[in-house]
Amino acid sequence: MISFKKKFQLVIIISALLTITESNAQERNLKNIKKLTFGGDNAEAYFSPDGKKLTLQITNTAFGVPCDQIFMLDLNDPESLKPISTGKGRTTCSYYMPDGQHILYASTHEGGEACPTPPKSKDGKYVWAVYPEYDIYIANLQGQIVKKLTDSPGYDAEAVVSPDGKKIAFTSTRSGDLELWTMDIDGTNLKQITSGLGYDGGSFFSPDSKKLVFRSSRPKTEEAIKEYKDLLRENIVAPTEMEIYTCNIDGTDLKQITNLGKANWAPFFHPSGKKIIFSSNHHSTRGYDFQLYMIDANGENLKQITYESEFNAFPMFSPDGKKLVFSSNRQQEKARETNVFIADWVDTDDTEYANSTELKKHISYLASDELKGRLTGSKEEKIASDYLSKQLKSLGLQPFDKNSYIQNFDYKVRLNPHDSLDTKANSGRNVIGYLDNKASKTIVIGAHYDHLGLNEHNNSTKPNSKGEIHNGADDNASGVAAVLELARIYSKNKIVENANYVFALFSGEEDGLIGSKKLAETIKTKYPNVVTMLNMDMVGRLNDKKEMTVGGVGSSPIFTQLVEKNKPAGFNITLDQSGVGPSDHTSFYLKDIPVLFFFTGTHADYHKPSDDEDKISYYGVKNITDYAFRIISELSNQNTIEFTKTKMNAEKTRPKYKVTLGVMPDYTDHGDGLHIDGVTDGRPAQLAGIMEGDIITKIGTCDIKEVYSYMECLGKINAGDELPVTFKRNGETKTVTVKF
Repeated sequence: MISFKKKFQLVIIISALLTITESNAQERNLKNIKKLTFGGDNAEAYFSPDGKKLTLQITNTAFGVPCDQIFMLDLNDPESLKPISTGKGRTTCSYYMPDGQHILYASTHEGGEACPTPPKSKDGKYVWAVYPEYDIYIANLQGQIVKKLTDSPGYDAEAVVSPDGKKIAFTSTRSGDLELWTMDIDGTNLKQITSGLGYDGGSFFSPDSKKLVFRSSRPKTEEAIKEYKDLLRENIVAPTEMEIYTCNIDGTDLKQITNLGKANWAPFFHPSGKKIIFSSNHHSTRGYDFQLYMIDANGENLKQITYESEFNAFPMFSPDGKKLVFSSNRQQEKARETNVFIADWVDTDDTEYANSTELKKHISYLASDELKGRLTGSKEEKIASDYLSKQLKSLGLQPFDKNSYIQNFDYKVRLNPHDSLDTKANSGRNVIGYLDNKASKTIVIGAHYDHLGLNEHNNSTKPNSKGEIHNGADDNASGVAAVLELARIYSKNKIVENANYVFALFSGEEDGLIGSKKLAETIKTKYPNVVTMLNMDMVGRLNDKKEMTVGGVGSSPIFTQLVEKNKPAGFNITLDQSGVGPSDHTSFYLKDIPVLFFFTGTHADYHKPSDDEDKISYYGVKNITDYAFRIISELSNQNTIEFTKTKMNAEKTRPKYKVTLGVMPDYTDHGDGLHIDGVTDGRPAQLAGIMEGDIITKIGTCDIKEVYSYMECLGKINAGDELPVTFKRNGETKTVTVKF
């Protein structure tokens, strides 16, 4: 029978290992990405001390490798891939020894030459095997085992070497649990490092060899503890809930770095020792999706590194920090294929990422009771505008009018939506700053900061709420905070963009887009070549499904592609073609300016006193702000941004109607009816038994497809009419009679 190594050598001659490069605009830390392996399952590639070679594990039946074996690759010779392990049993987690001439790895070959049987899922849960036959060995570069380092019953694997060459860290069950251990480089002086119940593993040393970073499951509830212990007795673990931890190499100063939920694993220190890169699916709302993230060693400033494909893991920096090697299923030629990639690492400007602390500061203040809902024309609106002016000034932005960031406007506010004569004179204040990059084009980034005050203008959806503070944390302190963060990023980052930016914070939106109309009237004459307006209105309530709408994508032919390719991991984006809608971007669209509208949807607290700061999703606001930054930055480099009239609803105006159903509609077009985000107490829908989450499909003879057909239908109904309303609830169709 032909030997394992001879068989591999015959196959490798046939396999042409050609280097392929790819790029993804979102993956700003990675340049010149190259594919190093082709076919099979290739993972856990780690650099030699001189950064010139990799050790990795491969499963590939074309190479005669039915389960993981250890290989070595010379990065200067793409056809140099050769086996290091015996070809017997299963191996895992290889690592170079300090001399670069030997490789450390774990293997089951002494327990049997055949591949051990992989475990089956437990109750539908994905599981990893913790084979008790694993022991740790050292082999030379010719594949000869020169030393066996462990020989105790149970699992010994996941071994790595400290950068100073003095210590080996590994994971073992010798204490009865999966804990981290260390030993001296010669295998002596064993010490247990961790002791908390749970799977502590996949550790790596910090660049100064003083700390370990690792993944840990750490079950907390009685049910989770029992499940963990039961699985461990079967030599398996369920790696679906893990967080990243660090500790000193003696086990002291244990710290939990992430608290993201789901599976956070494969951590590795950045060469500075101040950051940690790791793989995570915490963002995923459906399916299998692992991306690389980086976080400060103190647990702050999480940022996403990869966006391409649905599996990216096992990152490792080269010793000089100039390269990153990782495993990914990008560029698959067959299903279930994972390959090793290498890229030039580019340290990006940390300024160019939204700061959750800053976002919270702005939202908390604007939505505080002190500002009493920021009603247009109130003294609290002036206090809010002074705060916003101070923020723009602190960023060095040019004021709108000589020495003032304020644009004043006067209008008549309608106090009774059913009586056009019931009006009073009112005034408001836009707050506007300008970043002049001496560019040939200008992008407007806006949000409205006014809200309903104490319901003096009768816009609340809560009955009898006059006198109650409507703080408007989502609507629209969230959007204002996002615009302020974008202003900070663009004014403080290290580059000069190919666009100028107007940061516009509008008032009077709740009374009919008054402030944005005022600015839109003269925007084209005041600022050079206004090519886009991006509107952030209600971006603070991202739901568990991570659903948001981006409107206006039909107002320029380039928008859809940019919006799709830059979306945050795990987000489910609904694209709305229309350039008009119930927010400030409409004012600019009507002046033939392409627009985009970011919106996380309405909810039961919309226009109620209960729209408070404690309900804000800061994960959502941060990711949406970063999303907007990526899109704006790409738009800044476009030569032209063509304006197009939108097909969907472009010519629609709001129909006049005399009745109300008393629901808060979801403005997203789901295609199966009008989704209800909230129901007002005491109104017809609530009295008829319609609930939040229902999907209205028919009112009388009107088929309801989305919010526009719903409004058209209301325009045909008179007060006192009793009509059947058909809706879906949890897949079941129901019909009730509603008196309008």
